[in-house]
Amino acid sequence: MDTLALLADGFATSLLPLNLMIVILGVTAGLFIGAMPGLGSVNGVAIVLPLTFIVPPSSAIILLAAIYYGAMYGGAVSSVLLGIPGASTAVATTFDGRPMAQQGKAGLALIAAATASFVGGTISVVLFTMFAAPLADVALAFGPAEEFALVLLAFTTFVGLGGDDVPKTIVMICLGLVLSTVGLDLISGQPRLIFGDLPGFYSGISFLVLAIGAYGVGEILYTIEKSRTSPTVTPAKITFKELGAGLRAMNRMWKTMSLGSFLGFFVGMLPAAGATPAALMAYGVARQTSKQPETFGTGNIEGVAAPETANNAASTGSLLPMLTLGIPGSPTTALLLGGMVMWGLVPGPMLFIEQPDFVWGLISSLYTANFAAVVINIALIPLFVWALRMPFAVLCAIVMVLCIVGGFAPSQKLHDVWLIIAFGVGGYLLRKADYPLAPLVLALVLGPLMEKSFRQTLIAEQGNVLAFFERPLSATFLCLAIVFFIWPLVGLLFTRDHKDHPHVPSKRPKFARTKKT
Repeated sequence: MDTLALLADGFATSLLPLNLMIVILGVTAGLFIGAMPGLGSVNGVAIVLPLTFIVPPSSAIILLAAIYYGAMYGGAVSSVLLGIPGASTAVATTFDGRPMAQQGKAGLALIAAATASFVGGTISVVLFTMFAAPLADVALAFGPAEEFALVLLAFTTFVGLGGDDVPKTIVMICLGLVLSTVGLDLISGQPRLIFGDLPGFYSGISFLVLAIGAYGVGEILYTIEKSRTSPTVTPAKITFKELGAGLRAMNRMWKTMSLGSFLGFFVGMLPAAGATPAALMAYGVARQTSKQPETFGTGNIEGVAAPETANNAASTGSLLPMLTLGIPGSPTTALLLGGMVMWGLVPGPMLFIEQPDFVWGLISSLYTANFAAVVINIALIPLFVWALRMPFAVLCAIVMVLCIVGGFAPSQKLHDVWLIIAFGVGGYLLRKADYPLAPLVLALVLGPLMEKSFRQTLIAEQGNVLAFFERPLSATFLCLAIVFFIWPLVGLLFTRDHKDHPHVPSKRPKFARTKKT
């Protein structure tokens, strides 16, 4: 009952005229950002983040969450109409969404994607509401040692479960940690890593500058190189007849959508996972459990519903560890975490006690954003078709200007503009070399927290390093971190051993089958 009362108070905040307008604007902007190839929720949030300083923090996080939600919906639009996913989270939607469009069923595929996204978002928000307060209560037992161990666990999950090249992931985490130490020392106040006594580095490297440079400028440069030809847009019209047929078809897939929602939510909670693996896993599970698995990849509507429920559920699931533990579950929530820190809010269990209006206003806004997204998505499909015909050069120019202006506006320092350009070029080169950017962003955001909690623990325990293993919760997190860190090594040794000792086939004679004539 306490949860329902808090949620009701949250709706009183989220349904204020300003916040309601922000939800509608954020969802609409997110839909277009997600629908445009080369953009996505990460880039959209990074570009819009500087604009949030003109509204209160509660409204700012609602705006960013609405953009995040809208972008998850919009990713399916270009996947179906162009055959190019708007973001990596919509890759699995392309497998069956594009064949449906080529068969003249583009409208049905978009209705299926929107409906499945709504179901996945609704189920995940309900789960979020149920789990948020209990998880925050557990996290109240955290001290500096537990905070350090939890941050270390977040890094090692990227290594053990991230699926990227392990050495490259470690390199990016280390680079992010190095960048997080630029500026003044936390305790002594001495300058460090200021690159030849440059004044601009005394205040450290802004998380916003790195995010806009790496994800905004870098992604645009990378997409310009890849997009040498403009793909054709499949026309799509939404009629009431198609809408009714789509809703009836989706009503028969409650099992697929329920499974995708639960799978997506719990996969999204893992710091190294996120919406992309959740969508791919849901697509695989739907194919295995289908009565007609051979039709997947040829235009099966289940192949659209399963990944769309999962990626929207995962986007909500990734918010849960960010709010309750201060550990982002995806690159986009890492940006949201950085924004909250800039607004003077400290994510974690105390946030539920000190800022209940903020937390429950955000949670309730997810309900309104989910409803607004499905209505606006279906209503604006003809506009999406028109927008996708925009010359890509024009879109790139608009995004580049927004990146530069957005990076300059908060600090009004030309130093930050030069850093954005440098990080943009660096992010482009890292993408070409297949280095993951998510661990870099995560390390820059969590690096100061990790250093502070580590040094606080050592000062309190008079330099006793074993104090991290003497506390049960901290020791548990550290043991899990060690397991995740060595897991790829174990897998590599097992694979090598299998190659060195291949299975020796039996020497029984093989009889060839003869065809009956």
